Amino acid sequence: MDNETTEGPAPSGYRRNKDNRSMTPERNNRISKVLNRRQPDLTVVMENVHKPHNLAAIARSCDAVGIPELHAVAKYRDIELTQKAASGCSKWVDIKTHPDMDTVFGFLRKGNYRILTAHFDHRAVSYREEDYTGPTAIIVGAELDGVTRETAEKCDGSIVIPMAGMVQSLNVSVATALILFEAQRQREAAGLYESPKLDKTLYKEKKFEWGYPRLAPVFKRQQSPYPELDENGKIIYE
Repeated sequence: MDNETTEGPAPSGYRRNKDNRSMTPERNNRISKVLNRRQPDLTVVMENVHKPHNLAAIARSCDAVGIPELHAVAKYRDIELTQKAASGCSKWVDIKTHPDMDTVFGFLRKGNYRILTAHFDHRAVSYREEDYTGPTAIIVGAELDGVTRETAEKCDGSIVIPMAGMVQSLNVSVATALILFEAQRQREAAGLYESPKLDKTLYKEKKFEWGYPRLAPVFKRQQSPYPELDENGKIIYE
């Protein structure tokens, strides 16, 4: 699908006849459908999650329920969501890294998020009992240690996944997926996927970047605005 060309001094010299070939009606419809269902007021924060397979699985779950951006703090090393590690999800889900959890909380509080943590304490309730239809951030912790006590104390609530077996915890990516799909279920029932929620400017940017992944970096390098697209996702030439 990604066969547009960047030959010539783009953007002023991009190939008019070839650039639009990759945006088929099917591709345009798929991109529009996905962007229309994005949930910018639902997100995940990963505190010290560092194993590549868990990063990848969490990113895939975020994409599956329509989360456009997730957040991360890592003490072990910089978080990298390569295309291979995330099975391509790094193209569809942005990951924003923060230097510490205080910065994360500051960001979330400005967005009026209800901040929940997957953590067992005296406040913990079943993940099915929480309401995820408002702005919600879910904090998940490191593979062995979970979220830190300091982080848990700053959250608005704690959620747990009831279990009937001898093992009383799930892999962090599995637990995250279960919580996110409960959030999706509630939001579907509330009609929150029925109309676009993304900021219009961000929507247009993502549509161009997803529709023309080889051409978009050329515009970025030259610090040129993306061209307008018509209703079929084709570039409008002046």
